[in-house]
Amino acid sequence: MIDLSHAEDQIHCVTNFQDLVSTPFYGKMNAICWSRKLIGDFAEIVKKVELNENIVTLDPEKLRELELSEQGQLAREILLNDLNILEAYGAAPTLNIIKCYERDDSFPFLPTDVYSFHVDRSPVPTDTFLCTYHGESSDILPNAQATQKVLIPEIRDKLKELHDGADEDFESFLSEYFFDLHYQAKPTATPVNLGLGHLWRLAIDHPESKVPPCLHRAPKEKNGEHRLLLIC
Repeated sequence: MIDLSHAEDQIHCVTNFQDLVSTPFYGKMNAICWSRKLIGDFAEIVKKVELNENIVTLDPEKLRELELSEQGQLAREILLNDLNILEAYGAAPTLNIIKCYERDDSFPFLPTDVYSFHVDRSPVPTDTFLCTYHGESSDILPNAQATQKVLIPEIRDKLKELHDGADEDFESFLSEYFFDLHYQAKPTATPVNLGLGHLWRLAIDHPESKVPPCLHRAPKEKNGEHRLLLIC
């Protein structure tokens, strides 16, 4: 179950894929969840794939080649089906096994990696879809519970020191280096964990969006436990 006690206005739950993709975002609602309880052994799939890098993409052909138990086969069919329905919808899903993401320490006062609460941006109308099948899952946060980091005075002052240009170009500088996509959770913030098996659709920042983009972050992985994540 998804805990909606702190985010009733932000999250809408549905029971099928068609409602997931056709329900419009409105008001403060910028996250839609196809709530599911999946069967199958997704951990077996993760264990079967050799991980020589921090992130490995598991394409359908490689997935079909795995020798799996009956429970592993059930999990594989779910993964293949999720990939197929998203592709039929017009999305470009990627199935990743993740040891960890790259950390960004270029600017210690404002990290711009995916472990920071951030929003996605696109020049054209689109959404972010994601589902965690194994391992730690992502968090989202109601927009009212965070502050855009470039508006925090001490961070903004440091960014102005970095900016080597005219004052009127400062906002463009923030956008060019993606600083404006990142947010600081307020002290009383209560993130919502996205859980395992649920397929989510998150609003992003694009020119035709009628709602605020959804704030989300990647989790800190547990040592020795890899994540199995679908994202597009």
